[in-house]
Parts: sequence; C-alpha cells; structure tokens
Amino acid sequence: MSDESGGSAFDEGYVIPIAGLVAFAFALIAGLTAQRALSGDPADVAVTVGFGAIAVLALRIRLKAVAARSGGDEGASGE
Repeated sequence: MSDESGGSAFDEGYVIPIAGLVAFAFALIAGLTAQRALSGDPADVAVTVGFGAIAVLALRIRLKAVAARSGGDEGASGE
C-alpha cells in the first residue's frame, strides 16, 4: 500500500519531527528516573542509562535526516 512515488521518509520530512519528539520524550523519562537511580538499587541505573541512550540514538537519527534533507536541497538548487 504505497503511493509508488519512489520517495523515502527522509524526503517526506516525517522522520525529523518524530525523531525529535521521541528524543525529547526519552530524555524526559531519563530525567524523571534519575533520582530513583541515584538513591535506589543499582539495577535502576540501567533503566535510566537505557532511556538516555535511546534519546541520544533518536537525536542521531534526527541529525542524519536533517543532513540528508539539506544535502538533497543543495543538489536541487545547483541544477
């Protein structure tokens, strides 16, 4: 069920806002669990670090999407 336009999600611009929201949400969750991780069981630290790692991963995906989009804009303006 595709529109057969041949475009990707990077071209459509859906990845950038969604990845930003995911990164923000997981960073917020990591911040909310930090107090419990620092004062509780050492296993709770893994949860906080995991949420932080997911936030960083989402930011990297967003940066790659922005770079791909800006790289495509430069190629189109040069023609």
